[in-house]
Amino acid sequence: MANIDILINARFLTRRATGVDRFAREIISALDEMVGNDDVALQGISIKLIAPGGIAVGAEFTNLPIEYCGKRSGQLWEQIDLPRAMRNADLLVNLCNTAPAFLSNQLVVIHDVATARVPESYGQLFRAWYSLLIPRLYRRAISACTVSEFSRSEMSAIFGHRGDVCVLPEGTDHIDRLIADQTILDRYTLASRPYVLAVSSLSPHKNFSAVVKAVELLGDTGFDVVIAGGQNPQVFSGKSGDLPASVKYVGYVTDEELKALYENAACFVFPSIYEGYGLPPTEAMAAGCPVLAARAASIPEICGDAVLYFDPHDPATLAAALRTIIDDQGLRNLLRIKGRQRAESMRWRDAALLLVNEIKRVTA
Repeated sequence: MANIDILINARFLTRRATGVDRFAREIISALDEMVGNDDVALQGISIKLIAPGGIAVGAEFTNLPIEYCGKRSGQLWEQIDLPRAMRNADLLVNLCNTAPAFLSNQLVVIHDVATARVPESYGQLFRAWYSLLIPRLYRRAISACTVSEFSRSEMSAIFGHRGDVCVLPEGTDHIDRLIADQTILDRYTLASRPYVLAVSSLSPHKNFSAVVKAVELLGDTGFDVVIAGGQNPQVFSGKSGDLPASVKYVGYVTDEELKALYENAACFVFPSIYEGYGLPPTEAMAAGCPVLAARAASIPEICGDAVLYFDPHDPATLAAALRTIIDDQGLRNLLRIKGRQRAESMRWRDAALLLVNEIKRVTA
């Protein structure tokens, strides 16, 4: 059998990790481990990473070689330099939404259609570029993949039906590999009473303002609200910028610190109104943290009955859910058990195997 030469677009390794970058890193980590174990699933397949020239990306993958090409960076590299490197490969695999616009022998993972459904969350130029690029990739790439049945149906509704879209669900076992950094609890005095964890974002569809409004409705709660992330929650609290004293902003945290926050929280709140998948609540479940989540978009598909849902458009329902879960230890324990059970079925190797099968299908 002829060898199948695969290139994986590794442009994402040159930037600070986002949600789609986490997906790409974990899929490639799983493939890297499979190569190291001489996994029979990869028999006849040769995989190489390709990244912009002149940018060192480290050696986090020990079994997959990396090649550098071109003098450009960013989108220009992806649209001009990357296609030229494809001359001796059978398939280019793109894991982070974007890919060369005029290449057909490629696999593209399109995570969501958020720029079409929640355009207010993105800048005008970004929306314009995605409105041209993503539909073209969806229709012309030899393989179009996504991360949930919800996203598959969304793409079908917006771009037109395509019957061969492959779903690659995400994993949670990267949480298992982390060693929790408990020092963050002492640094912010979080061990003295229960706390609720949330991650802030300025993107309107992340709906973080609902968390602030729910906390204001609750008043003196007897528990803290810990806010992680790059955005200070004061921007959501009105003209005064004042937040209740129970709100503690810890800023950007490492993966290890986030795991410690998950493990020790009374619950994790995920208020987003639009997600192609929704990785944070599954991470929380893997860490044994009860989850409150918005009943919206892909979230019920991904989280099932392992979380407590609320209406993301009504902060009062979130406030009521917070009070319920804080007051009911039995409910918290039940959600911990259900969450862990559901998270155990989410493995990055499973997604990598589905990807390998899709590669075999389109290169047959």
